[in-house]
Amino acid sequence: MIQQEAAESRYDSIRLENQLCFPLYACAKEVVRLYRGPLDSLKLTYTQYLVMMVLWEFGSLTEGDLGKKVHLDSGTLAPLLKRLEKQGLISRIRPEENERKLLIRLTAEGEVLKEKALEVPCAMEGCIKLSAGELTQLKGLLEKALLGMEA
Repeated sequence: MIQQEAAESRYDSIRLENQLCFPLYACAKEVVRLYRGPLDSLKLTYTQYLVMMVLWEFGSLTEGDLGKKVHLDSGTLAPLLKRLEKQGLISRIRPEENERKLLIRLTAEGEVLKEKALEVPCAMEGCIKLSAGELTQLKGLLEKALLGMEA
């Protein structure tokens, strides 16, 4: 009996219920799923919404700076930006003074979408059943963890 318990405890570190990564993954997946409804009216995916929020805040950024802010590499970000450009929401410009950089800028249509996007946070309010204080604490802990993982 003791040998069996020792053997079972040896594998505790790889039990799903003992993983921090799993509830983080599952919660993130569910939050993104809940965003689909409000974002459908904007014709944006969740990742496109993140990019648009950064552009609404900063106006224009290089592709590299934008990628850093939303934690996306250029292999993921470039096709997403092409789709946003096809939708008429952004323009991608190579400045003459440095053609290696790609400047991402909102179009007039992208700027107009900002007003409609104000409905999204209201629609998402209450989707995570935590108090305001708990949500603030969770956000702070996640930001602290993320900072600790950045190289």
